Amino acid sequence: MARLTKAQREWRPGMPKKRRSTKVMFASTVLLLEAFVVLFGTLAVFGLRRNEFPPALIFSVGIGLCLVFILTCAVLSKPWGVGLGWILQLVLILAGIVEPTMYVVGLLFGVSWWYGIRTGIRIDREAAKRERDQAAWDAAHPAGNAPGPGQAPEAGAQNP
Repeated sequence: MARLTKAQREWRPGMPKKRRSTKVMFASTVLLLEAFVVLFGTLAVFGLRRNEFPPALIFSVGIGLCLVFILTCAVLSKPWGVGLGWILQLVLILAGIVEPTMYVVGLLFGVSWWYGIRTGIRIDREAAKRERDQAAWDAAHPAGNAPGPGQAPEAGAQNP
């Protein structure tokens, strides 16, 4: 049988599920797409410039950079993870030094990264507020007094 994760070992019935960060999900998506772009960019540089650069150098830098993009997804929840993502955006843009098309591709992914981070932060903030409001409402209205499915609310009761 597979080993249980720490979260699985510590789970007990009735425990609320920890909410996943939308910012981390958006940022991970952008980074994984960029890893594919780096992989295909490596193949393009190999095909176009193999006489200028040794193939071992092209593939080692390309595959190494691809792995860095993938592994950065694991540290996005840490305070410095998003900063590392910004550095990788600059690296992707600067890849245009080797293949000029990467200036455009890197800039477009940089805009996608910025939008994903900004929108993810906003969505996470709204979700946290919604959870706080729901907890306050649940505290003010115990479960025994709430109408069940198909039941009309009591006279004078207000809907949230």
